[in-house]
Amino acid sequence: MKSLIRILVAEDHLIARVGVTSIINMQSDMKVVAEAVNGQQALQLFRKHLPEVVLLDIRMPVLSGLEAAAAIRTEFPDARMIALTTYGGDEDIRRALAAGVKAYLTKDVLHGELLKAIRAVHAGQVYLPARLAAIQEHSPHLSAREVEVLRLIVDGLPNKLIARTLNIADATAKNHVKNILSKLGVQDRTQAATTAIQRGIVHL
Repeated sequence: MKSLIRILVAEDHLIARVGVTSIINMQSDMKVVAEAVNGQQALQLFRKHLPEVVLLDIRMPVLSGLEAAAAIRTEFPDARMIALTTYGGDEDIRRALAAGVKAYLTKDVLHGELLKAIRAVHAGQVYLPARLAAIQEHSPHLSAREVEVLRLIVDGLPNKLIARTLNIADATAKNHVKNILSKLGVQDRTQAATTAIQRGIVHL
């Protein structure tokens, strides 16, 4: 008899967790061996069950999905993890891949794609749905400092206050803002703030 893909599902919303678990357990080659309601529990249950694939919600209490992914990867470098989230911004995807997940899915994904991603990750592959791969490929990358400046733009700070907050010259702050607008392909600060939230660069 063929061995089952043993899966840990970490999701704090009961209905979503039950839904995903039901879909997985209906497959002849998969089985959910544990369910976690936060990132800390995901780490503890990983240690206990050593699942072959982990499905992680990105936004969870105690430890976020990304913090849990990073912690699991530190202890278990070969862990195979999939991010399952409401957020499909390119920065969200980049952060998740940097934390060590091998696939990134949004929660509106069809059952077939979820199962395809699980099998791909179990086989050692990276899996990004075509739509998310296109977003990731065409997104300009902001430096860490530019992300800091963008957060302050979202908070509504003018250049002078941005400079003071980050302890940089006014001209430097102005330059950062100009570069950010250029990289994001927007005309003004309001559009920059909107784009930052849509892309997941800044979360409110």
